[in-house]
Amino acid sequence: MSTPSRRSARALTAREAGGRTWDLVVIGAGSAGLVGARTAVALGAHVLLIEAHRFGGECLHTGCVPSKALIASAAAAHAARSSAGLGVTASEVHVDFPAVMQHVHSAIHDIEPVDSPETLNRDGIHTLTGRARFDGPRSVVVDGARIAFRDALIAAGSSPVRTSVEGEASIDVLTNETFWDLDALPARLLVQGGGAIGCEIAQAMARLGSQVTLIHRDDRVLPKEDPAASAVVLAALRADGVDVRLGTTVRSFDSSRSDDAPSPSGTAQLSDGTTVVFDRALAALGRRVEVSGLGLSAAGVTLDQRGAVDVDASLRTSNPRIRAAGDVTPLPRFTHTAGMYGSVAATNAVLGLSRKIDADVVPRITFTSPEVGAVGVSPADASARGMRVVVQHHSHLDRAIADGHTDGFTSIVVDRRGRVTGAVIAGPRAGESLAEYTTAVKAQMSVRTLSTTMHAYPSYSDAGWNAVVKEAQRGLRGGAVGFAIGLLARFHRRRR
Repeated sequence: MSTPSRRSARALTAREAGGRTWDLVVIGAGSAGLVGARTAVALGAHVLLIEAHRFGGECLHTGCVPSKALIASAAAAHAARSSAGLGVTASEVHVDFPAVMQHVHSAIHDIEPVDSPETLNRDGIHTLTGRARFDGPRSVVVDGARIAFRDALIAAGSSPVRTSVEGEASIDVLTNETFWDLDALPARLLVQGGGAIGCEIAQAMARLGSQVTLIHRDDRVLPKEDPAASAVVLAALRADGVDVRLGTTVRSFDSSRSDDAPSPSGTAQLSDGTTVVFDRALAALGRRVEVSGLGLSAAGVTLDQRGAVDVDASLRTSNPRIRAAGDVTPLPRFTHTAGMYGSVAATNAVLGLSRKIDADVVPRITFTSPEVGAVGVSPADASARGMRVVVQHHSHLDRAIADGHTDGFTSIVVDRRGRVTGAVIAGPRAGESLAEYTTAVKAQMSVRTLSTTMHAYPSYSDAGWNAVVKEAQRGLRGGAVGFAIGLLARFHRRRR
């Protein structure tokens, strides 16, 4: 059997892949696996990328891409309905939900070729479709064929957390994976979970015309975000017509199907004693590690207490030949962290390094309207660490006033040495504005550096700039710096 070369990379059968020992075997073609495989090939390694289902992973098919496409359609509908304050009135807004879902699937279709086996093969990566299972510390089995490796990267991803309440089996509860198969707009949608996925979809569907009820067990939506940002999003959800029930859970489901019902309908009994009638239900309860059937014990790979693959700071598992990245680890679960950490893991594997990941400066965005972006030290933790929080409300931001979106804010966290250590932004395009502060936190940039860097006007990034200017000016008014400035000013006046 011929040995596959990197230059003639192609899609292989399991038997063909078993004909050699690979420099790196990557399990999973989501963000972590794709970036890891491309990094390893760029470093000269012979790489085999194994995917059990669809190349591109959760982000492309059921996560980032479809949800943002849905949000774009919902934003268009909302703008058409709510622009009277800007002097524009639409006589009638019609939402064609099948056309909306066509837009969603078109977005997936247009991006999909980038992650296809054909493109990966052209990049020098050999691909194999099938389920991989470790049968030892240096080999996997796919379709009965044993494939040996020098190093491996586990990037098998995660699966949706499913609801486990009485009557759930009779309801056909959707997840973020099955939601995109909808072909008709549910008149009444029940959403379980007030995290990022739940809030994004609840708001989008309400703007598209569904009567949405959001059930959340905590006392605020987006519980991992700054409380002030959560409050802004809660107000926005309710303004869009979402019936948000906080501190509440679903106790049981009851199906009420009928022959003339256009979709599976039912009722939910809530923990507060109330009942919600719905046509479709979505469980947006987060995601969990997916390692079942991987044979990790045979590979000598251990899990942590929550069932995630245990890794050290260089992403090495308990088997020094095997690394892990992405949702299978206990590290922050975002597409950008999966890609970055996949690259680190592959570099360490191919070059024999112990490069450590940065798990402290991790930006995150919730794509509600307004968006919420955050990075670094949170405002809630600032005081205990001797840091200051500078807040600029968007009600004083010229661009926000011009656009009619003044309900947000920008908070900057500054340490005792005047360095930016964190930021929270709630407002339009918060994700874009956050990039500057992610760089500032990573580079330990001072407010003086930021405040003396010219920013284009008018933009939403003005809010953060105004905040750091305010903080820089505060530093000029006291202490040795303030005293020196006062002396210099008096000396200059006397000379004149």
